Amino acid sequence: MSSLPIDALLPALREALGLRHEAVLEAPPGAGKTTRVPLALLDEPWLAGQRIIMLEPRRLAARAAAERLASELGEAVGETVGYRIRLESKVGPRTRIEVVTEGILARRLQDDPALEGVGLVIFDEYHERSLDADLALALTLNGRAMFRGADSGEPALKVLLMSATLEGERLAGLLEQAPVLRSEGRMFPVEVRWGAPYQVGEWLEPRVLQTVLLALDEEPGSVLVFLPGQAEIRRVNEQLAEALGTRADILLCPLHGELDLSAQRAAIEPAPAGIRKVVLATNIAETSLTIDGVRVVVDAGLARVPRFDPGSGMTRLDTQRISRASATQRAGRAGRLQPGACYRLWSQAQHEQLAAYSAAEMLQADLAGLALQLARWGVAPDELVWLDPPPAAPYAQARDLLTRLGALDARGQLSEHGRAMAELPTHPRIAHLLLRGQALGLGALACDLAALLGERDILRGGQGGAGADLHSRLDLLSGERQAARGADRGGVQRARQLARQFHGYLRRAAVSDAVADPSHPRWQGALLAFAYPDRIAQQRRAGGADYRLANGRAAQFAEADGLMKHSWLVVADLGSRQGQREERIYLAAELDAALFDGVLAELVSEQAVIDWDEREGVLRAERQRKVGELVLAREALPTLDEHSRGRALVGLVRRKGLELLPWTPELRQWQARIALLRGLDLSAAGSSEWPDVSDAALLATLEDWLAPYLGKVNRLSHFANLDLSSILHNLLPWPLPQRLDELAPRSLAVPSGSRIGLDYSEQPPVLAVRLQELFGLAATPRIAGGRIGLKLHLLSPARRPVQVTQDLANFWASTYAEVKKDLKGRYPKHYWPDDPLIAEPTARAKPRK
Repeated sequence: MSSLPIDALLPALREALGLRHEAVLEAPPGAGKTTRVPLALLDEPWLAGQRIIMLEPRRLAARAAAERLASELGEAVGETVGYRIRLESKVGPRTRIEVVTEGILARRLQDDPALEGVGLVIFDEYHERSLDADLALALTLNGRAMFRGADSGEPALKVLLMSATLEGERLAGLLEQAPVLRSEGRMFPVEVRWGAPYQVGEWLEPRVLQTVLLALDEEPGSVLVFLPGQAEIRRVNEQLAEALGTRADILLCPLHGELDLSAQRAAIEPAPAGIRKVVLATNIAETSLTIDGVRVVVDAGLARVPRFDPGSGMTRLDTQRISRASATQRAGRAGRLQPGACYRLWSQAQHEQLAAYSAAEMLQADLAGLALQLARWGVAPDELVWLDPPPAAPYAQARDLLTRLGALDARGQLSEHGRAMAELPTHPRIAHLLLRGQALGLGALACDLAALLGERDILRGGQGGAGADLHSRLDLLSGERQAARGADRGGVQRARQLARQFHGYLRRAAVSDAVADPSHPRWQGALLAFAYPDRIAQQRRAGGADYRLANGRAAQFAEADGLMKHSWLVVADLGSRQGQREERIYLAAELDAALFDGVLAELVSEQAVIDWDEREGVLRAERQRKVGELVLAREALPTLDEHSRGRALVGLVRRKGLELLPWTPELRQWQARIALLRGLDLSAAGSSEWPDVSDAALLATLEDWLAPYLGKVNRLSHFANLDLSSILHNLLPWPLPQRLDELAPRSLAVPSGSRIGLDYSEQPPVLAVRLQELFGLAATPRIAGGRIGLKLHLLSPARRPVQVTQDLANFWASTYAEVKKDLKGRYPKHYWPDDPLIAEPTARAKPRK
């Protein structure tokens, strides 16, 4: 057995887990933690013959880890070491180390919260912070506290978190200050070669192609190329194959999770003698896998990340920059066996702008599956331990979806239907489709649909003329349609296998309300509508590409499609670029609208709607049958319920704003005067006797102050007849109207005897007055009991501003002389005394004699 860097740390790890039930292990890629640690702990006394479960974030990594561990023991997989992944399991009665994917552990915990017979759970590559890993850890710790505590009499369950880059101290705190062990690993020097700065809108593939060819010329050894997704891998593979021509010394090996087992092994295993490999991989190769023979890395610096959009209720794959930690791990792949080189397709300056670590999936994912599992577990999120708890808004949205799918009852508790959904290893939407399909006697169709929705599009975006129609994929899955050029043959096989697995899960579910014509194609759209009621789509105009979804969003076909002849669809897959309003339809099925009166009646709501006809400017009342935001039918209501009528009128004002009401300048001044005094009270004491009459407050309380006066409003023009002044003045209780006039008067007497109106639209309020009317006034006038000095706009005889000041005394002393010269030249017939403080004020050219 060859030596690995982690070997030096194993005694300390054994000691730590002998003293504690938790530990954190940091070790860089290639240190050997995945291969060595489970075997090193297998015979520890505290394990006492129990099993070890090790979690891996991906199926490919789980299978590869199990095979490598088994080879270290000289055994076949399924003996001491086995694995469980989706669609595949290799374990036996002697298996003591099970390598599983994270979702499998979460479901296993639901059936066995105590994890009986398990002595250690290892979370490998925990730094990837997948949603399933966070859920599995939270349930493991909670189940252990309930069933494997010190008072339970059961052997302790130990937890080990392992990763290449962990926030070790933060995790130690999560695990009650668990010890943190660090391995430096074994890393040969890696020379980083920077590229030119990425440009906005630049195509990725030409630069990748150029860099890979350069690396093959400059460096020996195999090359690992990091690309964001399968589409880029496919395109780069085609372009490299063309550029390399007939070179027999270069072997191109794509590597991603959807490849069949033989293709995955070809990418991971050492290259044949005299052959160099170019492995084109997603971030699956970042830390989870060891790829032999690589000494050159070409890193595009991008990853495809699922991101949930709460606004649309949909998850889309976003291509985004990787973190600096990911870039370091990728580069490290080149220094595993000897000095290597890493070509980064971005500049050093851009590198410094990258985030330090990748965000946890918990913070940007669809939480419906997590919410269902927590409901099955019987806890709220705040009852569990999380490194990052589920965000409140997306979690509430997930619970709302579960309620609409019937998984939660009126009390928010898990229903029987929800319990059955939670037992199925798939998203709640798909679980609901499966169970409803089985109840209708459409189990086979439901399983095929669920399998197609659980895999990538097996026709790769409608190649072969299939368009977005789901029916063509079903034909391909059943064998009725020959595989078209561009079809994903491996995907077809996986979908068939997944459909068989779903059949097995549904054997216990009863058929309660079988349909009479199960072979009719309309049931495809019906089953899809159970899973995606928010994506039922209605065509905007006959034969057009534009549809409106039940969730209120817009969706469209990017090009002509056979489905455009249908006025109703259900969309299974759609997406858009960031900032776009319309979603592009990728996969859909026709929907028979007659089913809204049948099996889909549960999706239909009926409500009385009183609202404004914007075009006619009148109030209309009608009864509507709706699916989400889509109206199926409407019928005029002969009478108006006063409460609903008032609510509709208030809603109109709230939508259009207060300008719909007959405001006057005097009312706006009244509003500003109250706001001034309220602000003074709030700043002084934190509370105020003056009501909040700001636009925002008035809009928020329309039901209280405006609704009682709307009895005669039936048309938009009727709002002009409202006595808004009286309505608003009623908001000011006695004796505040008197105090308002005292503290914030509408006008002020000036030395000339004139009363000049104040403008409260500015702060402080403005007194605009002719300069001559203030002769003899020594200081700036003040209001609000002397707390506010006015802003003086001093005007010429022609009422043009000559000076703005809040310090009248300073103006008389320092500025008046200059202003007087100018005014005397322009207005020679007017009175301009040398000493304004003793002069007689006047509203005329000269004082009266």
